Amino acid sequence: MAASISVEEAAHSLQAIIGNLAPGEEVILTQNQLPVAKIVAEPVQTGVRPAPGLGKGAILYMAPDFDEPLEEFREITG
Repeated sequence: MAASISVEEAAHSLQAIIGNLAPGEEVILTQNQLPVAKIVAEPVQTGVRPAPGLGKGAILYMAPDFDEPLEEFREITG
């Protein structure tokens, strides 16, 4: 169940209220004992991989010899 706090109380301690929320937890703000707003803590997202294709155009320079074999492999590749 979500906690409930008045708008007046929240105005004085909003930073503390937000700091104490666990991911996904809710706090209902009330005015005249009626709900008027909801604060919901966002879940922590870790390891989100970007969608394919978002790096297009990110490489601005590529050396002219990029595709050439490395010095160590020149004798192997001929």
